[in-house]
Amino acid sequence: MILEYFQLVDRVIEIDRETGRVRCAARVPDTSTIFEGHFPGHPLMPGTLLVESMAQTSGYLLLSMQDFERLPFLIQIEKAKIRTFVEPGTDLTVEGELVHEGSGFAVTRASVKSTQDEQKIAEAELRFRTMPFPTDDLRATVRAHAASVGVR
Repeated sequence: MILEYFQLVDRVIEIDRETGRVRCAARVPDTSTIFEGHFPGHPLMPGTLLVESMAQTSGYLLLSMQDFERLPFLIQIEKAKIRTFVEPGTDLTVEGELVHEGSGFAVTRASVKSTQDEQKIAEAELRFRTMPFPTDDLRATVRAHAASVGVR
């Protein structure tokens, strides 16, 4: 993870377009300026960033399933639960599955688990608005970034 750049997924392990599922890996960095304020002397990964990691994972799934023709924008977070704290250095598995897609909208269910003990850390249902890319340059930039984490 590179928190300062909002890159919360290190790599895509698997995307199954047939079943609409994705699995990603992320490692919470040992140090980050985020932890200077959250919390001094007792660093914890912010819950909002755990939700964002689920949104990014789901976004990679949607980009792949739509062949990079539409850009997903997170518009709603439903039923989000943060079950435990996450400390620096924790290895995470982030998973997402497509629940619904159509009419320019998509719904996914996602979760974050500890890679070490498979304990569920967080979960949410996420809604996205999908829109055509406004420019070919943005599509190329998104495609290049997605490829750098393993989206093919």
